[in-house]
Amino acid sequence: MKRIASLIQGMMTFFLLIFLAQECIAGVIVEQVVKDMEGRTSTVFLYFSENQFRTDHPEGGLTTIMDFKSDRMVMIDHRSRSYAETKFSQWEKEVAKQLKRELPGIKAKKRKIVVGKTGETATINGFRTEKIQILADGELIEENWVTRDVDMKEIGKVMEKIAQGFSKEFRSETSEGREIYEKLKPYGFPILIKDYASAYGLKAIEVLEVKKIEKQELKDEVFSPPSGYAKIITEVPKR
Repeated sequence: MKRIASLIQGMMTFFLLIFLAQECIAGVIVEQVVKDMEGRTSTVFLYFSENQFRTDHPEGGLTTIMDFKSDRMVMIDHRSRSYAETKFSQWEKEVAKQLKRELPGIKAKKRKIVVGKTGETATINGFRTEKIQILADGELIEENWVTRDVDMKEIGKVMEKIAQGFSKEFRSETSEGREIYEKLKPYGFPILIKDYASAYGLKAIEVLEVKKIEKQELKDEVFSPPSGYAKIITEVPKR
């Protein structure tokens, strides 16, 4: 559940545009480094362009594309030069079913969320940031170093679409993530996130650090499978 909430936040978490043939699309590219609970680090590239969102995981050779206007989701495996395509709404339903099967009887506990400044500031990767703490029932669960140096307009549209989409199928599971997102948003864009509370009380630290944010004209093929790749399936893959 925490994974889904984190996606909403930044991945924390997620575009209205009409495509015009051969036109370029204004957008934003974010380069970030993620450290998981096992201490493994990986680079992730995020592409934001109003109605569309793309994530690239170079180490794994994987790309995911979401087109909210067309209710479309594409999962690309660059190693096999193939891709799967499905409706985003259908994918949500399938993931919801999997969660119910794998985590029966577990419900999200409602906690009191407090988001506030600490007074600490720092320059991180060229961004002027201030430290914001997130408490749940008085316990520190997350530390965010946020900046106002970034124009949030483009990214904000994307994240709002992601939040709205996930809330349909994961309303109870994402309510806390949504609350954190809304309370954190006025302070700025997170450049460094330290997560001190993983799902169900596991005490592991996960880190997400933004290395670079760049505005760029994105062509429509950025949000399409590469030419020559084989379409291998039209439904959501089952586990």
